[in-house]
This record gives sequence, structure tokens and C-alpha cells, in this order.
Amino acid sequence: MAPIIHCVRHAQGKTPTLYRAKNSPSNSLGYHNLSVANHSLPDPSLTPFGEEQCYNLAQDFPYHNSIGAIVASPLRRTIYTALEGFKPLIEKGMPVIALPEVCETADVPCDTGSDIVVLKEEMKGKPVDLTRVKEGWNVKTGKWAPTADAIEKRAREARQWLKARPEDEIVLVTHGGFLHYFTEDWSDFNKGMGTGWRNVEYRSYNFADDHGKNASLVETKHSRESRRGREIPLTREERTNLRETAKKTVDGDFHPVQAVQAKV
Repeated sequence: MAPIIHCVRHAQGKTPTLYRAKNSPSNSLGYHNLSVANHSLPDPSLTPFGEEQCYNLAQDFPYHNSIGAIVASPLRRTIYTALEGFKPLIEKGMPVIALPEVCETADVPCDTGSDIVVLKEEMKGKPVDLTRVKEGWNVKTGKWAPTADAIEKRAREARQWLKARPEDEIVLVTHGGFLHYFTEDWSDFNKGMGTGWRNVEYRSYNFADDHGKNASLVETKHSRESRRGREIPLTREERTNLRETAKKTVDGDFHPVQAVQAKV
């Protein structure tokens, strides 16, 4: 039986800069989601508030006892969200499996991961499995290009890989923009924010009861009702139409990743 996937968006990210955000708790922290200028900040880690979000996630996430694997995008903010947000599992010896196919969509520096050599050095001594992360994973061309076709393809590869896993339930820590491609759900997509997911928000999904290569996901009834009440879910056709709408501006079509980049 295919596993349940608990999708989690990373906590708030930071990087050293002279920029001071409004209401920022520190003069020395730049917040990659608070201005377009901060998109130039490379592979940010977590803010103090992001660390607090992870602490709360570790306390509040209700499925720790059911999780058989933790999977995360190899960007720093997702790895550290997994390490800190699922500390009860980490302390029991469960590693974080870094999966490059679920990295963020855009090619701006804040959404581009670190070189594997840098990651290996930083994660030395930490329970992070980087065996699937290869040289060139952070070069935004080919498989990793910031185009809808490339992102949809690797999102499908990630779903297929997860569907074949032996665990009953898996946590996936990834990015707000990518999650719309991964779940194929655009019903709450916010073009201004680049995503409909809040930091450390989690939603749970089953794989659709089909044998197709797409490995489609369906949000569980409990997960959906906990955030949307008893609203009737959209059909697959309606979800597809919403995806196309999310890629348009008033003036017409534009590059889809510009709308869904991980500036949040």
C-alpha cells in the first residue's frame, strides 16, 4: 500500500545582510521572503522566529509516532526545518533524506541550493543523508530548469519515488511554490505571495487509487476539513483550470515560475 505523505512547508528563512525588515527581531538578519531585493540572498537558513516555528511544529505535529521517514529538499531552510521541526524523530535516530527533486522552483539565489561539497561540510555530524544529492543539482538548467515542464516532471518523479517507498507514512519538507506543483492543487494559490502555504503548515495526502505514472495525490478528508471545513473539493478538471489561471496575468501569459517562485 502506498504511503501517506505529510507535506510541510519550511519555516521562515534568513541570511546575513544589512537589510532590516520592518518589525525584524534583529538588525543583522535579512528575510528572504520580505522583499524582492532579498531574492539575491543565497540559500538562507532559519530566522530566530523560524526556529521558534520549528519548536512549535515539533510540539504540535500529531503524527510523530506514525512517521517512517523524513524527506526534505536539500536547501538549508528545509533541511533545518526537518531537523528541528521533527526533533522527536531525529532523537530516536531517524535521518533526514535529502531529495533534490523537491527543491524550489525559481533560479534566484535564495531558491538555489548550495554546492554538494558545502552541504557535506555543513551537515557533517548531523543525521542528514545526502547520497541522492549529486554535483550540479543546484545548476538551474535541464532537469533543474525554472520552467513549468521541468518542474512538473521532477515533481512527478518525486511522487513516484515516494509512492514506491515501504514506509506507511512519510514527512516531506519542501517549499511553498513547489508544493503547488507537487500536489497539483492550485485552489488556494496566492499570486502575490507566490504560494497558498504558510510557513510550517502541514497537509496530509493519499496517493490516488490508480496505477498511472503520474502518481497523483489527494488530500485526506481530515486534512482538508481541518483547514477548509466541509467545502466540496474541486474536481481534477477544475484543479487543472486553476493551474492555468495561476500562470496568467491581466496582460496574458507569462513564465509560470515567476508566479510560483519561493520568495516566501
